[in-house]
Amino acid sequence: MQVAEILATAQAPFISVEIIPPRRGSSIRQVYDAVESLIPHRPRYINITSHAAEVVWQEQPDGTFKRRVKRRSPGTFGICAVIKHKYGIEPVPHLLCHGFTREETEDALIELHYLGVENVLALQGEEKYARPPRPDRTVNQYAYELVEQITAMNKGRYLDDLTDAQPTNFCIGVAAYPEKHYQAPNLAFDIINLRRKQEAGASYAITQMFFDNAVYYDFVERARHMGVSIPIVPGIKILTKRDHVYSLPRSFHISIPETLTHAVLSARDDREVLEIGLEWAYQQAIDLLAHGVKNLHFYTMLYTKPLLRLMDRLKLD
Repeated sequence: MQVAEILATAQAPFISVEIIPPRRGSSIRQVYDAVESLIPHRPRYINITSHAAEVVWQEQPDGTFKRRVKRRSPGTFGICAVIKHKYGIEPVPHLLCHGFTREETEDALIELHYLGVENVLALQGEEKYARPPRPDRTVNQYAYELVEQITAMNKGRYLDDLTDAQPTNFCIGVAAYPEKHYQAPNLAFDIINLRRKQEAGASYAITQMFFDNAVYYDFVERARHMGVSIPIVPGIKILTKRDHVYSLPRSFHISIPETLTHAVLSARDDREVLEIGLEWAYQQAIDLLAHGVKNLHFYTMLYTKPLLRLMDRLKLD
């Protein structure tokens, strides 16, 4: 089932989660354990991240540049197959602009299509790996371009002019940033970019994590006013350690409310931080549900124990 259909037909609140592939050389058992722990709480779909490749451009004697790629966490597509065919849950792989050529993106989409995967999340990815020393027209620079490429394949249009090309059938999700994308000069500019992704074919958006629901409500209201009509799913992260008040803003360009920051920094240890984080996420969740939100999306990585405790309190089953 496509995520857009899940969102449109949901009669009761439900969760979705995001996990990461194990690091290169690590066991797939981590993924099995994470997914199996969540099954009693019936996540309707699971996002699987795909890290931007580390791209090194080496200048050649003739003045051209040779591209070398290394991925630290491969396995996204294999994990999709496991989640769909072993557990019967809809997988949503992340597709990135950066670290992939358009040809590599097309190949990836064909493989996902063959696996029976119907959903993808189209993202720009980290810019530090994005741009070669010269403009590269073989890559999608922005997420809306990636959405356009997927939409074209859904219509049977591939990079080469293929005879009798078969259309794919991907539901396309995109990212939204309640506190704006770090590259955007202002929030209005960023919402226009979200609308552009919608116009390119995106069916829904999932927000970056936020810790103040008022920020999410304001963002949704502004987005609707500016013509964004697709569902905007709220993304939630449970704080589990003191370092999160520093690392999350640094890595994800989000802010943490003063009250939460003070509570975390005043905690005696990370066990107390976890209790604070759980209570904060619980209050966020029940407030979102009270405002009619049906889909709560949790950023869990592969550490699901805090979410399991939260679900026991929310009792959505």
